[in-house]
Amino acid sequence: MTGGKSTSEAPWPVRRLNAEVKGWIQRLGTVWVEGQLTQVNMKPSWRLSYLTLRDTESETSVQLTASTSLIQGMPSPLRDGDRVVIHGRPAFYEGRGSFSLWVTEIRPVGIGELLARIERLRAQLAAEGLFDPARKKPLPYLPRRVGLITGRGSAAERDVLSVARDRWPAVDFRVINTPVQGATAVPEIIAALQVLDDDPLVDVIIIARGGGSVEDLLPFSEEALQRAVAAARTPVVSAIGHEPDNPVLDNVADLRAATPTDAAKRVVPDVAEERALVAEARSRMAAALRGWVERERQGLASIRSRPALADPMTPIRQRREEIDRAVAILRRDVQYLLNTETAQVASLRARVAALGPAATLSRGYAVVQVVPRDGTPPEVVMSINQAPPGSQLRIRVADGSITAAGMSATPAD
Repeated sequence: MTGGKSTSEAPWPVRRLNAEVKGWIQRLGTVWVEGQLTQVNMKPSWRLSYLTLRDTESETSVQLTASTSLIQGMPSPLRDGDRVVIHGRPAFYEGRGSFSLWVTEIRPVGIGELLARIERLRAQLAAEGLFDPARKKPLPYLPRRVGLITGRGSAAERDVLSVARDRWPAVDFRVINTPVQGATAVPEIIAALQVLDDDPLVDVIIIARGGGSVEDLLPFSEEALQRAVAAARTPVVSAIGHEPDNPVLDNVADLRAATPTDAAKRVVPDVAEERALVAEARSRMAAALRGWVERERQGLASIRSRPALADPMTPIRQRREEIDRAVAILRRDVQYLLNTETAQVASLRARVAALGPAATLSRGYAVVQVVPRDGTPPEVVMSINQAPPGSQLRIRVADGSITAAGMSATPAD
């Protein structure tokens, strides 16, 4: 190859570009590549046959070119969907600027090897915790909308829709049809899963297929699909319907259903069963209510039969009699106290009367008072000095008083 780098002043012609690319590609040498055949264009009269090899987990593909004799020498005819390992050399055709892989050997991937790979992937995902029951999301009791990913016009789609609508006629579905086998199945299923997971009305997603051979079910054991299901926020139900060799999806999904029909039964409740449960619950509640009313009625009757409620005046009469007795006792005590106090007052009055001036006067004694001329109150004469001769005197006796005048005063001996 001659010449330097391309510049705006010295651009490469197309032939130079293709020659450079061919040189780069040829330096890769031979490679081993695994994938899934999607197109096998071969005729016995052709010298070369043309195939397409797709990646099993994405939309990536590469064109293969092989001699027809190599294809015809295979133990069994190649078919679309076969998993193979090819050995070849990358080739770039300068004239048309196309890339392909020139195949020198094709090895079909055997069932045993596929199953061994599936088990290795299952062990790896289990070690990462993707099978842990704690991370599995519970299914809603009655989903607003059910997302369904399945093949177009498939028996799985008919089974899920018919069984679900028989169980709950008002159930709402959003169905996305995708391939369920072949090289395009995994990327399209992942895209559909993302669409349904982003729908706020979808409460649960069913991925359904009605069984098949191990090769047919390989998409449901691809790692990319398992990680997409594990990352989904919406609960995912695996309904592949293949008992002997369950795909890895059965382990990663939040619920494994044995068949698409089983998935419909697990996701949608049976309206007849629910109505029966409601009727039973109503019957039990009615019986419980009747029992409660009967117990309360009996309790009320028992209370009403008690003497206090049979004759409400009885306790009033009893209390009135008690009050009457209490009043009588109180009156007796008060009367006794009054009598006692009256007798004591009378005794005191008698004692006071015996010691008072009136009693003394009644025995013949008199009280002599001098009446001052200045109008001041009379004073009791206690000494002759208080009543000099000529003083006006008032003498109190038992039945009145006598006015006299002092004639003289004689001191006592």
